[in-house]
Amino acid sequence: MNARFLLMGCWVLGVLAADSGWAQRADLPAPTEKRVYKEVSGKPLEIWIWKPADWKKEDQRSAVVFYHGGGWRGGSPTAFARQSAKLAERGMVACSVQYRLTSQPGVTVEDCVKDARSAFRWVKAHAGELGIDAAKMVAGGGSAGGHLAGALVTLNDINDPADDLRISTLPAALVLFNPALKLDFPRARESGVPVETLLKLSPYHHLVGVHPPTIIFHGDADSTVPIETVQAYAAKVRELGGQAQVLVAAGQAHAYFNKEPHVWQTVERAMAFLEERQLLKELR
Repeated sequence: MNARFLLMGCWVLGVLAADSGWAQRADLPAPTEKRVYKEVSGKPLEIWIWKPADWKKEDQRSAVVFYHGGGWRGGSPTAFARQSAKLAERGMVACSVQYRLTSQPGVTVEDCVKDARSAFRWVKAHAGELGIDAAKMVAGGGSAGGHLAGALVTLNDINDPADDLRISTLPAALVLFNPALKLDFPRARESGVPVETLLKLSPYHHLVGVHPPTIIFHGDADSTVPIETVQAYAAKVRELGGQAQVLVAAGQAHAYFNKEPHVWQTVERAMAFLEERQLLKELR
């Protein structure tokens, strides 16, 4: 099975790595602090945390946990630095997760999912010291990171054996940017990755029951992750009684949300979505 996941990693190198470029910028807002949420083979994995200027440990704030894109193979927590800083300005505690990458020896996409779920559990378990209300934790991500955010809700059978499985990974809401949620689209099937591997890791194919309110930003010119896949995901969520909407950016390609002026337009709309669900305070 590992060979199959490594094959998938090779496929995504050319398919989903388009939005990893922001990881290289040095002029992005720096986090307030960095914490280690777990170690794997002696190597620490960090959560980067942006706190509001008036943060106090006694606060009960809402929080967001972001996962960067880069085809599960590249990228870093800096990818959501601007969004995190903006949400911290509005009173949230914002986190961005470092996870293992398939460009590292022996790492599979399944390992990325395990790390994503471990990180969310770590934030929830440390909510008290982070000034967070554990019931108001949002998850977000772009491209492969959107897949990992979706995996918090759907891929419940994939967990790090060291995790405390009593801690739920179900977020209060999802904010997703061109996410890879339905992995059986034609380009994926033609990649040579076994269908059973795609389906095991495909959030769409594991949708059941309760699903948090979800907003998805997607360009209709995205040739990397077809917009039809997220539309199908949202439709299935609604069929199951949940709330999901896809905001279509006309003429925009993959990772458009990280470019000016879209980065600010999408985060403003995301904040309105969170305000509507009492997960972000309204400006007065």
